[in-house]
Amino acid sequence: MRVAGSLQTGAVRPAELFRYLTGGGTPTPIGRALMELGKLDRSTYLACYFNDELLRRRVNTQLNRQEARHTLARKIFHGQKGELRQKYKEGQEDQLGALGLMTNVCILWNTVYTARALEQIRAEGKKIATTDIARLSPLGFEWFNFLGRYNFSLPEHVREGNFRPLRIPGSGRQ
Repeated sequence: MRVAGSLQTGAVRPAELFRYLTGGGTPTPIGRALMELGKLDRSTYLACYFNDELLRRRVNTQLNRQEARHTLARKIFHGQKGELRQKYKEGQEDQLGALGLMTNVCILWNTVYTARALEQIRAEGKKIATTDIARLSPLGFEWFNFLGRYNFSLPEHVREGNFRPLRIPGSGRQ
């Protein structure tokens, strides 16, 4: 209780408390007690996890989403086998920052155009089930060109602030 109270009131910073509880690599008695308390908490969670199918599904859904994001990031970061090649910390941070930016750009693009496609479908008078919308993900990348040459000249209507036209399957319009 004293440890929790000290953290809550700000009397002790977490880093100082951690240093005290680990005592040069060997946990103090209070540190060992907190580790055992953590094991008990983890055991309780695991028991609930194995007993609750809904919880397992929610955890699995979140893991699938995270893995899909990692897959997109790996696809973007295809050069040099996905390895950070900078030998200094700032260079690695720059590479990771650029990867995060490009991943977020792809996710934003997918989100905007998915919303536009849904609006188009609704405008045509078709009903969309909310369960189908819940399964949509902005993490797809099949339509992105990650290799080759890029042309950054924008069509006139895009330069004016308009969107690119949506692709209509089966119409021949791309």
